[in-house]
Amino acid sequence: MSDRNRIFIVVGALILFLATVLGAYGTHGIQGIVSAQRWNAYQVAVDYQFYHGLGVITAAILSDRFPQSQWIRVSGWLLLAGVIMFAGSIYATTFGAPDGIGALAPLGGLSMMAGWLSLALGALRAK
Repeated sequence: MSDRNRIFIVVGALILFLATVLGAYGTHGIQGIVSAQRWNAYQVAVDYQFYHGLGVITAAILSDRFPQSQWIRVSGWLLLAGVIMFAGSIYATTFGAPDGIGALAPLGGLSMMAGWLSLALGALRAK
């Protein structure tokens, strides 16, 4: 396995670890303290972080299997960027950052969508 793909697997595992920590903290630390709207957004961020952390790991494994595929390699970066922008902006606003930071969430969502499409294209074109 290449060092780059190994690093992506580690990053994906850390994304999943943080989603677990933030999910537990949310349930035991902030539920009932923040508004219902912020709590719902927080839960969505944790869920999406889980799904897309698995996507980063999947992209790394497939990139190792199909090293010639730029689409697969790019998918991991797009999914990672999506997690940072989408979930990160929601966490930030939940913990008191200015609401303007929340404007990153839609960009993160688009990055996640592009990541999945890139992974699909890479899989279709892989030889």
